[in-house]
Amino acid sequence: MQISESWNPHLAGEFGKDYMCRLFDFLQSESNKTIYPAKENWFAAMQHTDFDDVKIVILGQDPYHGPNQAHGLSFSVPVGEKIPPSLRNIFIELESDSELSFTRPEHGCLTHWADQGVLLLNATLTVEAKHPGSHQKQGWEQFTDHIIAALNTHRENLVFMLWGKYAQDKGKSIDANRHLVLQTTHPSPFSAYRGFLGCGHFSKANAWLKVHDQKPIIW
Repeated sequence: MQISESWNPHLAGEFGKDYMCRLFDFLQSESNKTIYPAKENWFAAMQHTDFDDVKIVILGQDPYHGPNQAHGLSFSVPVGEKIPPSLRNIFIELESDSELSFTRPEHGCLTHWADQGVLLLNATLTVEAKHPGSHQKQGWEQFTDHIIAALNTHRENLVFMLWGKYAQDKGKSIDANRHLVLQTTHPSPFSAYRGFLGCGHFSKANAWLKVHDQKPIIW
């Protein structure tokens, strides 16, 4: 359960707090069940993206609850797994953005985004197989709130992509005078056509990065 050393000054103090102890007690009590992702991937978002390298935060809710899907990065699945509906819509939006030169990959693994500075963070970092939302309100949300607060306070000129009401509520404390906050509907098939498709978030994020002398993301 290692995280990048760059996160330690911001996160190490959380692990000894009561809420995290209760969370790990809960996870231990659930150890006879199938939990996603695998334990070594619970903190994958912070393993792939150093604190000082974060450029963009894409906030998800739960990990995928089907077999072999979740690997610790929001919206991403390992190579070889079927691309989920929300991620298909993300790719559709990228393809349709005339400001980008995006070619849809044959897989849904987004580690190449994470390695460029896109923090793919779920609000809840674990879930029981076939039971979406099963690990909500156990402590993960407080931990990921702390991650967002640390980025909001100690970094400047980040881009936060908040898709859907859940993400927008979680991101209410982000300082829009300090960072670019992009909001629209969730890319789920149930809501993508009400704002997500055509939002231009990916090109807007790259334009922001360029204005602030940062290398844009190769989506």
